Amino acid sequence: MEKNRIDRIETDLTKANQVELWMKREDLVHPVIAGNKWRKLFYNLAAAKEQGKTHLISFGGAYSNHIHAVAAAGPLYQFKTIGIIRGERPAVLNPTLQFVEKQGMRLHFVSRSAYRNKTTLLEQLNLPLATSYILPEGGTNKLAIKGCQAIITSLTEGFDYYCVCCGTGGTMAGMITALANDPARQVIGFSALKGDFLRKEVASLMIDFNGRKYENWKMNGDYHFGGYAKHTMDLIDFMNEFKQTQNIPLDPIYTGKMMYGIFDLIGQGYFPKGAKILAIHTGGLQGLAGFQARFGALLV
Repeated sequence: MEKNRIDRIETDLTKANQVELWMKREDLVHPVIAGNKWRKLFYNLAAAKEQGKTHLISFGGAYSNHIHAVAAAGPLYQFKTIGIIRGERPAVLNPTLQFVEKQGMRLHFVSRSAYRNKTTLLEQLNLPLATSYILPEGGTNKLAIKGCQAIITSLTEGFDYYCVCCGTGGTMAGMITALANDPARQVIGFSALKGDFLRKEVASLMIDFNGRKYENWKMNGDYHFGGYAKHTMDLIDFMNEFKQTQNIPLDPIYTGKMMYGIFDLIGQGYFPKGAKILAIHTGGLQGLAGFQARFGALLV
């Protein structure tokens, strides 16, 4: 796989606004565990081995990229895996859940109310906790933030703006801390969720990580398209055109929304002339099959 590939995204829009737009292809860093999920798991897998754990346990929804990554990591790194899935078991498993079961992941489907109290839930399910390494929903913890710093530290050149999509905020927190509060380099997060809580969450993650506050970042909440996992045909049309012109697939949950937002901001003149912008492709492409199964063949 290509560990540090960066593609130039050149369009009439970027030319007219005299900015450079590039994309770091984190979706290509691992053959199965793509993008930020590999970054988040890297140090956690090492810690699980060092602690002598034999199982990985984590949480997620039925279409979770994180659950998909943990399941893939199991046979690759000799762990048994357990996934606690929010909601009832469907009569027919979606492509994500079919994949994780094929990887040997043992699934526990729980009610949404029970899912909220994960500590009690772990005790009730009679799991092998003594030999298990617990990963949080979405995979974000201190070791995940450390892993995501490599998105920045692996670069051989600098940019003025670093753009990343956000679900739990861990990837963004890793990038910000790696840039070490450099005011000349700004991180812009594009929230996939409705509401302002992710901004506070990212700030809290960085304080918990190293006790420092950072100023060179902002959270943009204008491009969630109705909320998590929501979409509009405007977004779908944008993604299809992007795929056709750039030959780069996006996903409708995270990267599609981010790229739509970046293009919109460029058109508004948000970025000054001469600015170098780097978008991080965090992966999530495994979810395309499930999206198409739910909504039809909307994406090219």
